[in-house]
Amino acid sequence: MTDFDVLVIGAGSGGVRAARLMSEYGARVGIVESSDFGGTCVNLGCIPKKLFSYAAHYHEDFVDSVNYGWQLDSTPDFDWTRLIKNKNQEIHRLNNVYKDILGKNRVVCLQGKARFLSAHEISVGDSVYRASKILIATGSWPWVPPIPGHQWVITSNEAFHLENLPQSIAVVGGGYIAVEFASIFCGLGCDVSLLYRGDVILRNFDRAVGEHVYSELSKKGVVIKTGARVESIEKTDSGFSVVLNKEPSIDVDKVMYATGRRPRTADLDLSSAGVELNKKGAIAVNEHYQTNVPHIYAIGDVIGKVQLTPVAIAEAKVVAKIMALDELGTLDYDNIPTAVFCHPNIGSVGLTEDEARARYDQIRVHTSTFKCLKHTLTQTDEQTFLKVIVEKASDRVVGVHMVGPDAGEIIQGIAIALKTGATKAVFDSTVGVHPTLAEEFVTMG
Repeated sequence: MTDFDVLVIGAGSGGVRAARLMSEYGARVGIVESSDFGGTCVNLGCIPKKLFSYAAHYHEDFVDSVNYGWQLDSTPDFDWTRLIKNKNQEIHRLNNVYKDILGKNRVVCLQGKARFLSAHEISVGDSVYRASKILIATGSWPWVPPIPGHQWVITSNEAFHLENLPQSIAVVGGGYIAVEFASIFCGLGCDVSLLYRGDVILRNFDRAVGEHVYSELSKKGVVIKTGARVESIEKTDSGFSVVLNKEPSIDVDKVMYATGRRPRTADLDLSSAGVELNKKGAIAVNEHYQTNVPHIYAIGDVIGKVQLTPVAIAEAKVVAKIMALDELGTLDYDNIPTAVFCHPNIGSVGLTEDEARARYDQIRVHTSTFKCLKHTLTQTDEQTFLKVIVEKASDRVVGVHMVGPDAGEIIQGIAIALKTGATKAVFDSTVGVHPTLAEEFVTMG
């Protein structure tokens, strides 16, 4: 006898969606979660990060408002404790929303750490459960290199729960998480140093995007050091000293590492089920999310493919039909849009210029850099950057990149156009909405 038709390990965005759908399809489903329901996105990622981003942006809004006729009677005072309290209340509300969704869909929720005892048996605390099929959706976890003093650093996990806002912080890394938190802490009034060992930040984005964001963050006061490798972290009487390979040491109150995330598999005892990992330490799956053990599947960050919440949800939709209905399907990973909530925001979909040049014989690149209408009355020298990449032979738009206000909102609509195979001629024939930033996409030559 089995306790469940399907047992899902991990109640994040992907796991919850898959569990709910499979229950709707008629399967007996259980889901195991060792922490708070909602996973990284709700508790330690997308949601609290964007709330922090909103909070940080108010500083610029207060300054800009004066030039629009607003009179501030006093200098605005920021209360970190209040932000943390209100953020925690919202996250707690979302935790309950996820539990309610599962309950209403007859999914049995099990609280505790899941560990494989065999290919069909999972222990959760002192209990053992059997399932015909198992879905692993345990996500990923921040990774910190084992340098001397690594025990003193925080990651994005701890950044959301700091008791006090540091006056100064060094953020180590050059990816989107590092850039977002550097922007957030700067906006909240911290002295921020962004330390990256590479030559340009945001190396997985279009190079022009990284260069533009470098310029804009520097204008806002973030001290960015590229080619900077951290040798060690030393504790001092007042905080920490970051020892670099070529630069003088930097003294700060806090050191935050955002140097990548690793699939969260260590505590699962996958060897007891015979599940194999790939060379990068992620769970190896085929195009249908099936592991080498036929009845065990995996989706989301734990498979190390595209670590984005909407991708995990999309994978969940596919795998739910496979596991509960035996309907094989795949996910199209082309033209997945993404946003980075630094200041200003980044929106990106499709190929970078380097990727397009490697794939096609000839391309056309259209760019535009300008000051948006809002800042014509302010003292801010923030520049918006747009880039459209076109395959010359077909005139098809194959990449769109933007740095500017609300880039994430704008790029969602652009992604639909790319998904339908829109050409540059289609962009050019579309009437713009005036006056907006987005209209530049349909007016640039």
